[in-house]
Amino acid sequence: MTQSAGNIFRFDGKTSVITGGGSGIGRAIALKFAAQGGKIHILDLSAKDAEATCQQITAAGGTARGHCCDVTDQKQVIAKFEEIAKEGPISILVNNAGISHVGTVESTSEEDFDRVFRVNVKGFYNCVRACIAHMKNKGGVVLNMASIAGSSGLRDRFAYSVSKGAILAMTYSVARDYLRYKIRCNCISPARVHTPFVDGFLKKTYPGHEQEMYDKLSQAQPIGRMGEPEEVASLALFLCSDEAGFITGVDYLLDGGFTNLRD
Repeated sequence: MTQSAGNIFRFDGKTSVITGGGSGIGRAIALKFAAQGGKIHILDLSAKDAEATCQQITAAGGTARGHCCDVTDQKQVIAKFEEIAKEGPISILVNNAGISHVGTVESTSEEDFDRVFRVNVKGFYNCVRACIAHMKNKGGVVLNMASIAGSSGLRDRFAYSVSKGAILAMTYSVARDYLRYKIRCNCISPARVHTPFVDGFLKKTYPGHEQEMYDKLSQAQPIGRMGEPEEVASLALFLCSDEAGFITGVDYLLDGGFTNLRD
């Protein structure tokens, strides 16, 4: 039966767990999913940020709950997923919590390298591992936030690029291993997206020249601007919806032409 336009991309009756949903891309995804009828659980290191997102959702008539959680702590992650699963099946996991790092292999300390991997790789692993058992009976969707840094050579992004390359491999592996359980796994690889993190980075690194550097970074995308969190959220909405039921094991570029259209 053909769905009417008003019924597509609906998440009614679906529970989504979104890591790093307290700000930026994660918050945009949480708001988008909730607007389509989904029940939202946010895992964030900042309880305050998680609650702020939840308040936006509930003010708009949606359902959301925030959880203070360090995704690098496996025991803590497992406990949170077990707590959430008691309320009903988990349909969607969006692995979004991550950190960045600037530096070459020589300027990246062992401490910084380990920190990036704990959050960006082990954190994703912990959440997939904790969630997958709850999806095996009914199927589900795992969406990982990767980056063009994982497949393109970016200057001064050694540790970050290596971590995001690992997410590509993780995505393909999970997609392959859980086909028979009707669990889909994909990832999104954005170029630069205008988030509070970007504004904070510019203020800290280029005081007094924030606008100049913002414009320079924006022009790095052939389309001439940075992406917006809502644009990433729209692609996430599609990939996690029933309308994308034939899509798994795919890395989706969302890069304003950065990968294929650069001079």
